[in-house]
Amino acid sequence: MTATLVAKGLAGGYAARTLFDSLDLTVAPGDVIGVVGVNGAGKSTLLRLLAGVDEPLAGTVSLAPTDAFVGWLPQEHERVEGETVAGYIGRRTGCAEATTTMDAAAAALGEPDAGDAVADAYSAALDRWLAAGAADLDERIPAVLADLGLGSDGDGVGPESLMSALSGGQAARVGLAALLLSRFDVVLLDEPTNDLDHDGLDRLEGFVRGLRGGVVLVSHDREFLARSVTAVLEFDLAQSSNRLFGGGYDSFLEEREIAKQHKRDAYEEYASTKADLVSRARTQREWSSQGVRNAMKKAPDNDKIRRKAASESSEKQAQKVRQMESRIARLDEVEEPRKEWQLEFTIGSAPRSSAVVATLSDATFTQGDFTLGPVSLQVDGGDRIGITGPNGAGKSTLLRALLGKQAPTTGTASLGSRVAIGEIDQARAAFTGDQPLAAAFEAIVPEYTTADVRTLLAKFGLKADHVGRPASALSPGERTRAGLALLQARGVNVLVLDEPTNHLDLVAIEQLEQALESYEGTLLLVTHDRRMLETVRLDRQWRVEDGRVTER
Repeated sequence: MTATLVAKGLAGGYAARTLFDSLDLTVAPGDVIGVVGVNGAGKSTLLRLLAGVDEPLAGTVSLAPTDAFVGWLPQEHERVEGETVAGYIGRRTGCAEATTTMDAAAAALGEPDAGDAVADAYSAALDRWLAAGAADLDERIPAVLADLGLGSDGDGVGPESLMSALSGGQAARVGLAALLLSRFDVVLLDEPTNDLDHDGLDRLEGFVRGLRGGVVLVSHDREFLARSVTAVLEFDLAQSSNRLFGGGYDSFLEEREIAKQHKRDAYEEYASTKADLVSRARTQREWSSQGVRNAMKKAPDNDKIRRKAASESSEKQAQKVRQMESRIARLDEVEEPRKEWQLEFTIGSAPRSSAVVATLSDATFTQGDFTLGPVSLQVDGGDRIGITGPNGAGKSTLLRALLGKQAPTTGTASLGSRVAIGEIDQARAAFTGDQPLAAAFEAIVPEYTTADVRTLLAKFGLKADHVGRPASALSPGERTRAGLALLQARGVNVLVLDEPTNHLDLVAIEQLEQALESYEGTLLLVTHDRRMLETVRLDRQWRVEDGRVTER
C-alpha cells in the first residue's frame, strides 16, 4: 500500500538535552529524504522517533493509513547470539514479529469462547503477515543470498549460517539482503552504505530508487546521496536549527552555501550599520560637552549669557544623540551566525621509513577456505595507494600481510626498517574494550599526560561525558574520531586506512581528505567511498578480486 508519514513540531533528545525541536516533516510516497548533520546532531534519534521506537520530547508522529508497515534498519547490524541468517532476515524484515503476532491470534481464535473481536484481531494479523512477505520469505531468501554472492555458489553463507560467524562484509551483504527482501511501506535507513562494496552500493541505490513508498535515510556517502535523494533535511547543530532543502544533494550543497552567505551578509550589514550609529552618537555626545565648554569660555563674565549658551548647545546636541539612539533601537536585530564546530587535525609525522616499506614475493595467505595469492608486490616509501575490490576479495588480508600481521603460507613477506604505522581498521579495534576511553588512549601514548589526552580528545568532539565511558560503549563514529585523534598524537610514516569513512559525518570526512592532502608519508587507503577515491591524491591503484591483486 502507499503510506504517508507526518511529523509535526517534533522534538528529540535524551536526559536534559534537546537535540532538535519544532521539526515538521512529511514523507510521502516517492520521497527519498536524506538526513545530514554532524555526529550527535540527532539524525539517528529522528529515525527512532519516526519508527515509534522512542517517544518524542514534544510533537507527534502520525501514519496514514495507520496500519502501514514502517521498517527501521538501525546503523549497526546487531548480532544476536545463536541467531541464523534466516532468523536475522526475519527479524530485520519484520516478518518474524508478524509471524509471532499471527500465531498468537490464530491460537486465540481456536479458543471456544473466541468472539468477533478475536476474529477481527486474527484478520488484521493475517493481513499484516501477508503484507510483510512472511508467507514466502523462506523460499525467497536463498535466491537473494546467491544473487549477492553468498550461498553455496558464493561465500558458503546460507540461511542456517550463524550471523556471529560472518565477516563484516558478509554481514553487510546479509543486511542488504534483508532490505531487498523487505516489503515496507515506509523505509527508515541509518547508514545503510557502511561496509557495502561498489556492487552492493549499486544494488542499494537501485532498491531505493525503485521504491514506491517514502524513504528517510541517514548517510555519509556523498555519491549515494547525490544519486538517491529527492530532498535533504539538515540538522545544524551550531545554529540549533533544522531545515528541509528541496532538490537533490548537490542542489542542497549550493543552496546551503547561498543561505549561509546571506546570513553572514545580513549580520555584517546590521553590525556595520549599528557600529556607525553608535560611533556617531558618541561623537554627538562629545560635541555636546565641547559646545558647553566653548560657550563658557566665550562669555566667562556673564552668567546669564553663559547659562543660555550652555543650555541651547546642550539641548541641540542632546536631541541629536537621542535621534541616533532612537535609530539604533529601531534597527531589526540580526543574530550573529554561530561558528560551526569543525574537526581540524593533522596527521603526526615520524622520520622517514626505509626506501622499501613492505615486500611480498610469491606469497600466499590462507585463512579457512580462502587464499590470497600468490602475490608479488612492493610498497615504496611515499607511495599513495588506493585499494578497491568487492567484499571478501582479500583486501583486509592484504593489509595484514603487508604490515607483517599475518605470516605467509608460502613465499616470503618482509617489512622495512623505521616503519611507524598508524592504522584505522574496519573494526576500530584500538578502542573496543571496557577500559575508559581516556585510559585506553593514555595506554597507547604514555608520553601524553591525562590533561593532554583530554584536551586532544576534546578537539575531536569527545568531551567530558565521553572520556570516562568504556571505549566499547562509544558509538562507531566516536570510536573513529578517537582513532583520528590517535593519528594526530602519534608520529607515523605509513598510514593505513581501512574504510575510514564508515560512521564519520560529512564534515569529518572532508577534513580527513584535507589532512591526507598534506600528509607526506606512505598511504594505503581501502575505501568504497567513490568521492573520496576521486578527491584524495593517489599515485597507484590496486584491485583485489578473487584472491588476486592487479595494478590498474
